[in-house]
Amino acid sequence: MRTLVHLSDVHFGRVDYAIVDGLIKIINEIAPNLVVLSGDLTQRARSAQFIEARAFLDKLPQPQIIVPGNHDIPMHNVFARFAIPLEKYKKYITDDLQPFYVDEEIAVVGVNTARSLTVKDGRINEMQIAEIRRKICSLPNDIVKIIVSHHPFDLPEGFDDREIVGRAKLAMKTLAECGADVFLAGHLHVSHIGNTAHRYKISGHSALVIQAGTATSTRGRGEANSFNVIRIEKARLLVERLEWQTEQTQFAPVKSERFEQTANGWVRCDN
Repeated sequence: MRTLVHLSDVHFGRVDYAIVDGLIKIINEIAPNLVVLSGDLTQRARSAQFIEARAFLDKLPQPQIIVPGNHDIPMHNVFARFAIPLEKYKKYITDDLQPFYVDEEIAVVGVNTARSLTVKDGRINEMQIAEIRRKICSLPNDIVKIIVSHHPFDLPEGFDDREIVGRAKLAMKTLAECGADVFLAGHLHVSHIGNTAHRYKISGHSALVIQAGTATSTRGRGEANSFNVIRIEKARLLVERLEWQTEQTQFAPVKSERFEQTANGWVRCDN
């Protein structure tokens, strides 16, 4: 069995430090096999914010898969935004914009969907799709294959389709052929679990889309700060959401959902 902690949108520069401390404590108690952070490490891509984010990451277990978000590209410095958009991210966080982790049970590949030309929207390009294909297509089918991006491949109800990562349909066709099982994302500050079958309708393919809320930011959207713990054991998967309890000053489980892999893809279990 493998245990992943999936958090997103920590937004250093606009965080509740009590929540940060509580998050570090519980993630170390969970002792996951892998920590995944799906973007927006900072609020405004300033050096001081990246330094705080780096210190936070150094207190969490290794290994880690981290991808940038749109907030990790400078907003107001026009030169930096277009000429060196991820310079500080690469300096303080990682210069690997398509990180990869693989073992006997899981394969996790991150992709940078943040772009200088948009304020908040994201995009995946053909070169990135080809690189993901190169990394996961040849892996055995019994390895659970996970894609990590900041911008989501699917949405909860009530969100505009423009929030979906650009070229998602092109990417999904290729990634379905490679047997992609799970898509992890952030960006929306809302927790959600869905599957790709409703939107993409690819015969025999139904991957899970798991959305993490904001882990530590004060910019909530009607939902408590939260993160996901994902436990994977071959063809079974458990997603547990932990939310910040203000009165108890700690994270606690609030919901868990089970899924299993069938001939037609991943489906929710009744129990």
